[in-house]
Amino acid sequence: MVVKKKAGSKAVGDRRNYRYYDLIMAAFVCVLLCSNLIGVSKVVTVAGFTFGGGNLFFPLSYLFGDILTEVYGYARSRRVVWAGFGAMIFASLMAWIVVTLPPAEGHAGQEALEQIFASTPRIVAASIFAYFIGEMTNSFILAKLKVRTEGRFLWLRTIGSTMGGEAIDSLLFYPLAFYGTWSNDLLLKVMLANYVIKVGWEVLATPLTYRIVSFLKKKEDEDYFDRDTNFTPFSLKV
Repeated sequence: MVVKKKAGSKAVGDRRNYRYYDLIMAAFVCVLLCSNLIGVSKVVTVAGFTFGGGNLFFPLSYLFGDILTEVYGYARSRRVVWAGFGAMIFASLMAWIVVTLPPAEGHAGQEALEQIFASTPRIVAASIFAYFIGEMTNSFILAKLKVRTEGRFLWLRTIGSTMGGEAIDSLLFYPLAFYGTWSNDLLLKVMLANYVIKVGWEVLATPLTYRIVSFLKKKEDEDYFDRDTNFTPFSLKV
């Protein structure tokens, strides 16, 4: 039997060790970096459906975010979002430095490296900003819905929070990154298609989400309710 724990039932700053929290954090950051480094600006068309190739797997980060908030609470999910934020900044900085460094005489891979990793500062800034706001929105909505529904209707919380978070992410990222460089028609088409894909991922993954959440709640003996949580995004406290 899983004991439902209310926010405030543990002392502020509690450093309880969880068996799987760090693994989920690592998986979250891995998915985030891969989806933002591999094909973020590539537009593909499959069966008449046009979307950004890099966003095919990006929704997995929201899946992990939902699981983290549902099991461990908003504050611990917020720490993971900040970890991803830091990882994205470092990856962008590293890519810029490596690409900018003058290649050695005879090195033939500079052009390919630039094509893959030389994202413009505009795209990098848009990606980081949209990610942070979108993920925080996702966690906030899920935490609030959990309290409102008293822990029932997990599907409503995961899908509802993803719809809100991904809407913010898409509405921020694509105009900030590509307005003026893509045609308005392509921009709207890709933005809408990516939103549908992201939410569709969450819907299809709902049975898997139920299994993972149930497993973690039992193994971690945790089912956190954010009744008294400070929802400021600018904190690392748990």
